Amino acid sequence: MMDDDAELAARLVAGDLDALRAAYDAHSAAVYGVAVRVTRDQALAEEASQEVFVTLWEQPLSYDPRLGPLRDWLAGRALHEAALRVRVG
Repeated sequence: MMDDDAELAARLVAGDLDALRAAYDAHSAAVYGVAVRVTRDQALAEEASQEVFVTLWEQPLSYDPRLGPLRDWLAGRALHEAALRVRVG
């Protein structure tokens, strides 16, 4: 899996939109699950989830596959984004 994540990360850095689609298809349910558990609000969880994937697309170098699986990084970002929305909302 780590090799797949490294390949996906390289494709994201290269601006490959199919890589973003692949990441979304593979991990969006987990990202949303984290966000909804934190926010307890569907709309806020959707916002947080969207922001996670926007960040992945706009800042692909923020994920380093040498530090762990993409799924873990995305879940951590979801936790962060959801917590921000709970504090602000």
